[in-house]
Amino acid sequence: MLLSPVPMHIPDGFLSVAVSLVLWAISLVAVGYALKRVNADVDERRVPLMGVLAACIFAGQMLNFTVTGGTSGHLMGAALATILLGPWAALLVMTCVVGVQALVFQDGGLLALGANIFNMGVVGVTVSYFASQALRRLFQKVAPDARWTLPVNGFATGWLSILVASLACALQLALSGTSPANVAIPAMAGIHALIGVGEGLITAGALVFLVAARRDLVQPENAAPVVAGKAVWGAGLIIAALLAIASPLASAHPDGLEWVAEQKGFLDGAQASIYDLIPDYVLPGVANESLATILAGIIGLLIVAGAATAVAYARRKRQVIAR
Repeated sequence: MLLSPVPMHIPDGFLSVAVSLVLWAISLVAVGYALKRVNADVDERRVPLMGVLAACIFAGQMLNFTVTGGTSGHLMGAALATILLGPWAALLVMTCVVGVQALVFQDGGLLALGANIFNMGVVGVTVSYFASQALRRLFQKVAPDARWTLPVNGFATGWLSILVASLACALQLALSGTSPANVAIPAMAGIHALIGVGEGLITAGALVFLVAARRDLVQPENAAPVVAGKAVWGAGLIIAALLAIASPLASAHPDGLEWVAEQKGFLDGAQASIYDLIPDYVLPGVANESLATILAGIIGLLIVAGAATAVAYARRKRQVIAR
């Protein structure tokens, strides 16, 4: 039977108001700084890649994959975005994805949105950046011309980004009094160490595909890539649409956080959204649930792609005017 994707992010009720507000403040500062840095760090020819990558990450996150013990995982995408775009643009991409998921699809609470941006954006991107840079320097010394270094870098970076982001979430649960640290941390780390394997494989596979199809998209930091906007948009949106079409095949098992919440007895603390637009990635008014999920996914990826591209172009345009 085809099913719709399960919710994936921290709902309201899991974190205290104080912790949520602190994480909102940190995330706003980080995103604001990223907006300033993207002006200087992102070449205008890479702007289309921001929109397309945001769409692909959104669609990819809808495809939960079964892990073990009745749980599932999903792509986070921070590692892939960071390797391809650098940290500042990657943070904006992740913010667009997580923000649209919360605001349009009620995936993650509004009060908890700052925490979700912090975990998947700030933490995920920061860990990915420093891990990928360290591995790149190591591989330049030991195997400078080996083709295997890029996918290995992608796998390790993707795995580590998931693990550390889950530890950040566990610490937030502990600080909120939702679950003791000695319970939340090992539980979250254990299941997400397995989920991270999926993240690593997806990241490595995507990088191998890009090297084969568009080597210019995978460049060392500060290189000047040649990115054809129409080609990137066309191919990227086709891939994102195919992922959305496949979304009804997603695993119906709870994701890592929901599984831990159920096992450790705090799942009932989750609060429902105060409004519904396209809840649970099912478009209202469409009788066929699989079709409703596919249409919701296509709507979502278009919104996310448009948001990420608009942010990037607006910042670039403002920079030109300022000059």
